[in-house]
Amino acid sequence: MGRHQWGQGLAGALLAAAAIVTVSGCGGTPAEAEPKPTTKPKSADLAAATTAFQDAVTKFDLTDGCPRTVGECWDEMTAVMEPARKLRTAMNGHKGTGPAFWSEAYVLIDTMERGMKVGSDKYTNRPDVLGSAHNLSRWLDQHPVK
Repeated sequence: MGRHQWGQGLAGALLAAAAIVTVSGCGGTPAEAEPKPTTKPKSADLAAATTAFQDAVTKFDLTDGCPRTVGECWDEMTAVMEPARKLRTAMNGHKGTGPAFWSEAYVLIDTMERGMKVGSDKYTNRPDVLGSAHNLSRWLDQHPVK
């Protein structure tokens, strides 16, 4: 009978300790009940992304483009590709137009990406990156989005 009473006392003490830890550890509200932050990542501003991309293409043109030597144009290619990627993000987030409107622009940016996958200036990938960038800049002029 002593063993039976000891077991009941231990079980009661453990339950009491668990209740105290549970109540004191959570501050009265469980973590799941707290509101989650509702901040969404802001989509890139389409006008700003378009301007940044076209400025990069213009800057490329004003700096005499690429020298003839293979391997010396990677920085210029990268300088045009980075704003093109931001432009694609802005296009994806634009609510006023759908993918059908942007289809030609997506093809041009994909061609630029394919040229960049080479990993360096091989001269043969310049038309994919830089030619497509110029075509995209002209396309953006012909298809303004407000």
